[in-house]
Amino acid sequence: MLPGEVIHLVLVVACISWLQTQEISAQSSTYSDSNITLNVKADGYRGIWYMNQPSGDQYIYKYSGGMGTYCAKHQPFAVYCAEAEKTFFCYGGSKEDDSRQLLHMVSYFDHKTMAVPRPTILLDKRTSDAHDNPVISIDEDGYIWIFSTSHGTSRPSYIHCSKRPFEVDEFERVRATRADANEELEITNFSYMQAWHTPNQGFACFFTEYQAPGARTICFMSSKDGSSWNPVQRLAAVEEGHYQISAVGKAKAGSAFNYHPRGKGLNWRTNLYYLETPDFGKTWQSVSADHVQLPLSESGNAALVHDYESEGLNVYLKDIQYDAQDRPVILYLTSGGYQSGPENDPRTWKTARWTGTEWEIRSAMNSDNNYDMGSIWVSKDDIWQIIAPTSTGPQPFNPGGEIIKWESNDHGQTWEKLRTFTKNSVFNHNYVRRPVDAHPDFYAIWTDGHGRKPSVSTLYFANRDGSVFELPRKMESAFAKPKKIMLDEWSTQLPLGEKGK
Repeated sequence: MLPGEVIHLVLVVACISWLQTQEISAQSSTYSDSNITLNVKADGYRGIWYMNQPSGDQYIYKYSGGMGTYCAKHQPFAVYCAEAEKTFFCYGGSKEDDSRQLLHMVSYFDHKTMAVPRPTILLDKRTSDAHDNPVISIDEDGYIWIFSTSHGTSRPSYIHCSKRPFEVDEFERVRATRADANEELEITNFSYMQAWHTPNQGFACFFTEYQAPGARTICFMSSKDGSSWNPVQRLAAVEEGHYQISAVGKAKAGSAFNYHPRGKGLNWRTNLYYLETPDFGKTWQSVSADHVQLPLSESGNAALVHDYESEGLNVYLKDIQYDAQDRPVILYLTSGGYQSGPENDPRTWKTARWTGTEWEIRSAMNSDNNYDMGSIWVSKDDIWQIIAPTSTGPQPFNPGGEIIKWESNDHGQTWEKLRTFTKNSVFNHNYVRRPVDAHPDFYAIWTDGHGRKPSVSTLYFANRDGSVFELPRKMESAFAKPKKIMLDEWSTQLPLGEKGK
């Protein structure tokens, strides 16, 4: 064989080998039950670190940090179950300290033993994008449901259900079908999922579809059993679309949302809107019970709570709750623009409360980043509490900070700083989430992370009195009691991998 023929043969063999390698690689990255659903135990609690959009300035990214309980448009992350005396929760986790591979994790806090088990790795989402974080719900029979969302259409979404009530050791994928047609439901376009379960009615899910006419069309879908789903309802598609947050009250479900004006880019979001359904999605109305035609397609519509576009302000949604009269209380933040830094101050936390006749809008406190995220608690006796990173953290003007508990006894007219949860921290704390039916011993859950560079991320929860507990990053046994962190200890809590730096 001539030298040229040898070279040609080597190239052909190399090409075939390369193609075979690519085929194997493609097969191994294919999404299927066998290589996505894991149902294995992790050896500790480690959150995912995530960043979005390099900013080219001293703040490095548009937003970044520990994102295990991200984002505000995902709900819920935790549910208290009185029958089991456990708070079940999920989060976006990672396998190793330096990993940014998103794993969907499920666990619980046992209120009898005050301990947690090793968390279950439900699935490998095959991405580092925390927009794919899971949310959790529990049905009336005690089965744990995990809705694994996707950021747009590039990755699949999944629904899983625990094999046994009140247990998180093993899940199986739910083959969702359409109630109006005997065919499998296509769920590859479920973004920003909010999955609420109500007794006797089933699941009420608010989510986003990336489709025309709006780049982000907000939607609603319901199911009695989690398997057969009613047709998707498109709530609003104004110009470039929306973000929404949602809640379920005693006799209604509702959505608060903003919108993206056409031609300004999706970093711009403004105005505040609210819609509700009194009959689980059969009809939709404004807060004053005026019937609306869906989807909403104009910025000036019956759902408008306040026109912030005319004031040149961005609107960042945080949380929504219903009060004892089943009236909505919306928590959000306004700022002068999307970029980090003091030039877009003031960043003002606000509440919008429906009084029965009008929207009462009040300013609460200020913050230093648009993506500072906390939640609101509204008690039966009308005491409001906000737990959020409203105090400047170790990475100023990056998302998160130090966690503060605020309280108002006059519908948000005045606020008292009730308690400091964290101080002198190494990393910014962020994305404080309120469990459904929160128990006093597990009142809020969140994560931390460096605001300007990849880091480890630890998960924390707090009780109603303000004591903070760290979920163990490394467990030597099947169960462990979370470590209580005293307020003066924060500056000494150098996470694994950061010591000596």
